[in-house]
Amino acid sequence: MNKTGKIITTVSLAVFLLGVTAWGQDAVAPGGEILPLIMVLVLFGAVFYFMLIRPQKKRQSQHAQLLKELKRGDRIISAGGIYGTVVNIGDDSVVMTLEDETTLRLAKSSITTKLSK
Repeated sequence: MNKTGKIITTVSLAVFLLGVTAWGQDAVAPGGEILPLIMVLVLFGAVFYFMLIRPQKKRQSQHAQLLKELKRGDRIISAGGIYGTVVNIGDDSVVMTLEDETTLRLAKSSITTKLSK
């Protein structure tokens, strides 16, 4: 089981236990069970942030950094799996050459990887 699976399992167990203890008790007073509910909502929010939002922001910043550092002569791979060498860089597009000296214009956002030399 990978790290994400272990985290999800642990969080699910914690939420289940909170639910069992919060809703399994006799109702002492109306609204007296609000604290466990708030804890569950905060826990879900934290899991949602650390498992979805934070990694996505990290990937976006890494991709923006890759596009910012792109220069002529870099070997790249596009989202479609096309390998080539950067010839010209525009504001929104990149012109690259393929192995058979064919030139191809790509959207900058479709560049996924910069290969090491």
